[in-house]
Amino acid sequence: MNEAKDEFASLNAAEYLYLRGISEPRDNSLRIVVQEATANLASTGPLELPGMSASLRTSRAAPIESTATCKAFALYWSRYIAYLVTEESVGSCGNYKDEIFTGRFFRVYEKSHLLDHIARDTGAHFKPFQHYKIICLNHLIDVVSTEVPELEVIQASKPSPVQ
Repeated sequence: MNEAKDEFASLNAAEYLYLRGISEPRDNSLRIVVQEATANLASTGPLELPGMSASLRTSRAAPIESTATCKAFALYWSRYIAYLVTEESVGSCGNYKDEIFTGRFFRVYEKSHLLDHIARDTGAHFKPFQHYKIICLNHLIDVVSTEVPELEVIQASKPSPVQ
């Protein structure tokens, strides 16, 4: 497990992440692309949205976005057991105090509700499986697999749009 922790340190060190892509390159394989994002201080300005209360308005808001210096990360599982993509605002509202994990944006779970579900409601697992979660500003991505994903760091040359 320390190998995974060291390998994913740069992913966990990001200021923020956005999900940029998710695909199944072949049956039962999974590729997830996330990109760093940061408070873009070069675009600081007033924040006043329709319907926003006066107490939330500010003259010094900076958008959180991917800039030219932000890296992207491609994570690849050659096989997975299950994955779940949840819209961030609804996925952050549950009770998860009994779960045990390490990592910040790339979490590796020792105990989780999803692990309990997989153990209870699926079968035919010949190897131990692991729960991984990627925390992004726009989505939460849970992956259960018998293998640690491969990680490719992609140096950004231009920002990707939020999709």
